[in-house]
Amino acid sequence: MFGLIVTLLVVGLIAGALARLLVPGKDPMGIGATIVLGIVGSFVGGFLGYLLFHHDKSQGALQPSGIIGSVIGAIIVLLVYRRFAGSGSRRMSRV
Repeated sequence: MFGLIVTLLVVGLIAGALARLLVPGKDPMGIGATIVLGIVGSFVGGFLGYLLFHHDKSQGALQPSGIIGSVIGAIIVLLVYRRFAGSGSRRMSRV
């Protein structure tokens, strides 16, 4: 169980950091938020991979395709976050 948690944290940090590096713009978030971004992105990437390929391979936690899917999922989550968080802060500044 401890190994799973450490793996989630490490993959989350890597995927979140790569997503923040690949998507241009400023993101005021710390390491914790970057890890959460990567973990949520891993779930999104895994779900999209399952929808596209209709099967789930359970060959271990660290696979190149899994990390790439995690980064793609984290990019999607980051873009959605920017879309909704950015529009809310702009509305508040107009008032």
